[in-house]
Amino acid sequence: MSKQRKLPIALTIAGSDSGGGAGIQADLKTFAALGVHGTSAITCLTAQNPKGVLGLQAARPAIVRQQIAAVRTELPPAAVKTGMLFSTAIIRAVVDALRAGSRPPLVVDPVMVATSGAVLLKPGAIRALTRDLLPLATLVTPNLHEAELLLGRKLASVEDLRAAARELHARFGCAVLAKGGHLTGLREAVDIFFDGETELLLSAPFIQGVSTHGTGCTYSAAVTAWLARGCELPEAVTRAKDFITQAIAGSQRVAGHSVLNCFAGN
Repeated sequence: MSKQRKLPIALTIAGSDSGGGAGIQADLKTFAALGVHGTSAITCLTAQNPKGVLGLQAARPAIVRQQIAAVRTELPPAAVKTGMLFSTAIIRAVVDALRAGSRPPLVVDPVMVATSGAVLLKPGAIRALTRDLLPLATLVTPNLHEAELLLGRKLASVEDLRAAARELHARFGCAVLAKGGHLTGLREAVDIFFDGETELLLSAPFIQGVSTHGTGCTYSAAVTAWLARGCELPEAVTRAKDFITQAIAGSQRVAGHSVLNCFAGN
């Protein structure tokens, strides 16, 4: 009998994207591409395609909590990420579940608004996110618009992004990966990582002519996968930047839409 390879485990707590481009589906593809066994707790169902979110139904907080408990009982994750959480009640259920037992590294992708403009986090839930969840986080990964919402001001430059990463770290105590892909007038997609000691400027050329959905989910899932594989946080973030750059550069066409290729580097 051949020896079976032992895979590290990662858990994603997020919404389902029926179009397969973001959310749970993107996270599980990313985990698989990076050699990690993916487990999941679904917080919301969405009726979604690359053009937008047509409908949304939140899960009951009790079943979110139960999914997390079921996974942790038999498949203890080496790293956890959160994505779309939608409501205060779901955030509280997630926090309660994560506080119980061991505390693996937690990556919080503060999903607030879809690329199409659909609201994915109720305005009243932002307080629960910042007060209850972020203090548990190892890393928070806001994009430009999410960082602006968290800070209450506009960010227009790489220096603004750098200041934002430092301020968010000071406020919440976790490391920050502030993503600048939506900054205008740049030739490169620039992100800033800051953990209180180490600061990294991560850049990659913009891929022209490609408009993809789910890059934020995939990026944070890649960080989570590398953490599950035992990388220290700065290395996990650096490797994840390379991964998402390759996934965008290797994007494929599906029914006239560009989709990320999580297996482009394999």
